[in-house]
Amino acid sequence: MSVAILTTLVLLLACTSDSSAIARESVTKETIDEWMVELSNWGRWGTKDELGALNLITPEKRVHAAALVERGISVSLARNAETKKAVDNPNPFIFEMTATGVDATDEFPFSVDRYSVLYHGYAHTHVDSLSHMFYKGKMFNGHSKNDVTEKGSKYYGIQSMKQGIFTRGVLMDIPKLKGLPYLEPGTAIYPEDLDAWEKQAGFKVSSGDVVFVRTGRWKLRDEQGIWSPSDKAAGLFASCAKWLKKRDVAMLGSDAASDVIPSQVDGVAQPIHQLVLIAMGMPIFDNCDLETLAEESERQNRWEFLLTTAPIPVTGGTGSPLNPIATF
Repeated sequence: MSVAILTTLVLLLACTSDSSAIARESVTKETIDEWMVELSNWGRWGTKDELGALNLITPEKRVHAAALVERGISVSLARNAETKKAVDNPNPFIFEMTATGVDATDEFPFSVDRYSVLYHGYAHTHVDSLSHMFYKGKMFNGHSKNDVTEKGSKYYGIQSMKQGIFTRGVLMDIPKLKGLPYLEPGTAIYPEDLDAWEKQAGFKVSSGDVVFVRTGRWKLRDEQGIWSPSDKAAGLFASCAKWLKKRDVAMLGSDAASDVIPSQVDGVAQPIHQLVLIAMGMPIFDNCDLETLAEESERQNRWEFLLTTAPIPVTGGTGSPLNPIATF
């Protein structure tokens, strides 16, 4: 190969690399502000809507999802309740026995317990309702932050999801795509990674799907120890929001909180949360445990499944702990 040709190739590679870097660095707070308008679903389902992007899960979509069950194998996507206080779990799940077998009598032959959990954060598997986050004082569809009071939210309370989620779920296993057991904290996932995974896994994300993005967070935690994901976590870069809108995804889920942390966008801590919840009206599953799902998907060489789950229908609630189930 001549020196001239080699030099040209090096320059082309450098330009390609630089262009990619410049494109990513150009996502600023102003860009996010523009995307809040560009990607908005405000008004799409009317002013009295209470479901947001869950409207994309149509009866036809549910019938299609039901047909995905071929072997009757179910896998939980929930982390067992984290009851020990840790840097990533400042508010442990409280499990208290109020009556035990030791105390049982013929007159009261029962054991009884009490659960309590502050579930938002980075420890407990839960869903965020559309009243969980605000942008310029507004939640999805333009409702005011002042509509969320000590009595709960007037709009988009978690009770609106009482009928449950029943649709196609898809797993985007990004560590597998990259030949890794897990992604290191702070690793950003870009739209081209999502495209590459679709191609490798042999499916296309479509309207009404729930997308689960695996980073390997829990595998890393179990093998290497606890760290603070609020300081550093693998996740989606802000531009993935445009990818999700283009596919008309109904819900987003991950094994952390979806956003790469730090976000790499100055002045916007969680752009994916902001764009997905507030602009697109798309509820989010946080802190799912996707390890068993990844193992079963690889065993079957199949990354689509029937997803079923339902929240605790607390009127006005901003979310709920739950146990999502994938059935193959």
